Amino acid sequence: MFTGIITDIGEILEVEQRGDLRARIGTAYDPDTIDIGASIACDGVCLTVVALGSAPRHWFDVEISAESVAMTNIGRNSWAAGRRVNLERALKVGDELGGHIVSGHVDGVAEVVGMQDEGDSTRVQFKAPDDLVKFIAPKGSVTLNGTSLTVNEVDGATFGVNFIPHTKVATTWGDVAMGDPINLEIDMMARYVARLRDYG
Repeated sequence: MFTGIITDIGEILEVEQRGDLRARIGTAYDPDTIDIGASIACDGVCLTVVALGSAPRHWFDVEISAESVAMTNIGRNSWAAGRRVNLERALKVGDELGGHIVSGHVDGVAEVVGMQDEGDSTRVQFKAPDDLVKFIAPKGSVTLNGTSLTVNEVDGATFGVNFIPHTKVATTWGDVAMGDPINLEIDMMARYVARLRDYG
């Protein structure tokens, strides 16, 4: 489990198809503090560490299944060497829950369809997949590229989020551009409320 509070911005160093896709990600995390088999959310995708190293910089390797590729922006050719990715290590008992409960299981891919600067902040509009729209509510929580965010408004399949300067610096949201595919995980509470409504 994760919280959606980004603790490092990693960089894709290599991507290689080896049956499953394998990626090497540069990080500020100390490899001595990471176990093989540990879970790290990479742009919101919960991935398993399969190798570690520190030369010429700290890095870890992950293997990405065909299902994960198909369900995320990884399958939209957005992971390539040089790309920056939001990273979060798995939540430990006793850690502060600063965002909201995030599973790292991406539900679909949204698209950036609008951007406006509002003072020092940036308002970004996203188009959600049709089957996920019902789970997104004004002032509710949503996870986008691994970041816990609050929805400002919803208009049909489009919803808006405001990014303050700190968020743009501490995450990859300062790099966002029109048309970008974005990993979307809906709020777990919304998922269960809808399930109870439909089948309760």
